[in-house]
Amino acid sequence: MISVCIPVFNYDVRQLVSKLVRQAAEVNFPCEIVLIDDGSDEEFRKINRSICNQRVYVELPENVGRASVRNLFLEYARFPWMLFLDCDSLIIRDDFLMNYAESVYSDDVKVVCGGRVYDKERPARDYLLRWKYGVYRESRTFEERQKESNRSFMSNNFLIRRDVLAKFPFDGRITQYGHEDTLLGFVLKENGIQINHIDNPVLNGELEINSEYLRKSVLSIKNLSVILGYVDYHPGFTGDIGLLQFYKRIKYWRFVFSGLFFLFKPIIEFLLTRGIVALWMFDFYKLGLFLRSDFQEERL
Repeated sequence: MISVCIPVFNYDVRQLVSKLVRQAAEVNFPCEIVLIDDGSDEEFRKINRSICNQRVYVELPENVGRASVRNLFLEYARFPWMLFLDCDSLIIRDDFLMNYAESVYSDDVKVVCGGRVYDKERPARDYLLRWKYGVYRESRTFEERQKESNRSFMSNNFLIRRDVLAKFPFDGRITQYGHEDTLLGFVLKENGIQINHIDNPVLNGELEINSEYLRKSVLSIKNLSVILGYVDYHPGFTGDIGLLQFYKRIKYWRFVFSGLFFLFKPIIEFLLTRGIVALWMFDFYKLGLFLRSDFQEERL
């Protein structure tokens, strides 16, 4: 029995919900669709109400953030398994729901991730940054994800036992974009909860323009600083994040890197926003944001 849980924010979910409704009608187990709108603009709420009002549908008066809204599904979902999908996901497999049902083959299985892929067709230059990062950093086979199972956890497409999420919810202190799933993956690992991975991806349905994705990257780095305070720079957490591992290797040279970032930041932003994208340049940009922030600690 699966409750499909979809947090909605400023996105047209009619295609996603329609596809799920068709699959739910064909499977041999109870399945419900639950949607919580997290303070979307009224224009999107008007679009979505036509199909959402036929499901379990809640509209929040204001945005509570990516972590808290996911925890809210515990109040509305009825079934023991909760399948979380981002609202911009596109279902590309006709057996999507059945694959998740079949992945729960024993009592030892508590969390299952299906993965994410991106359209292979190269988009317009204005969208190249998000596309390149998604294709080359996030689109991983389930075998690759399974090798680093908890480190590979992403919250856009995963199944979790209701009692596990109730015991280890998303950290509601995180209100901005980024790394709320990284923290949950770490918490699950620290508590001995294995994350399984299967070949059941969704297609990322929306690419942000380059400037918007850069803005989100800034928020993500800021969130990382906050989370480091929550986990007290736990080596098990810092060891799972490539940016922090690289920082450890160059921390005695951090003032040199920070100075270089200060000099080249305008040029890097100019190139990335205009779709002249090299991922090493984007990596350096994120490292520079980290170095120029206020949260370095000698313990790191």
